[in-house]
Amino acid sequence: MNIYEEIRIDHDKQRELLDKLVDTSGDTNLRDQLFKELKEELEVHANAEERHFYKPLITNDMMQEKARHGIAEHHEIDELIEKLEETDYDSSAWLKTAKDLKEKVEHHLEDEEHQFFQLSGKVFSEKEKTTLATSYRKYMKENIAV
Repeated sequence: MNIYEEIRIDHDKQRELLDKLVDTSGDTNLRDQLFKELKEELEVHANAEERHFYKPLITNDMMQEKARHGIAEHHEIDELIEKLEETDYDSSAWLKTAKDLKEKVEHHLEDEEHQFFQLSGKVFSEKEKTTLATSYRKYMKENIAV
């Protein structure tokens, strides 16, 4: 597998968790479980992506701005997660923020998959793509509890 295939596996999992999360209502065990799982998935994924995908690209002139933008979006996602943690599950504001999070994450994933992957594919060699995939997946396995 290459780095793009590895990242897409996690992107698909994030989309699925987001869909399930925004379909929940009230202060329920299901909402709590899905939110905690999504939070961990997004956090570990962002760290893995920044270390094993963005970092090797940030020194490339063509990719530097894109890499910085991707990292900035990770921080925006973190802020929405923090806002959700500070809001009661049964508040209407919680669901609105969860939907904002879904929109932000999906926008970020689309940017990566439809622009960033293609451009970075011109920077990485085939060997680099598989080496990065291995280090990315290793990091994910070591840091995700689920």
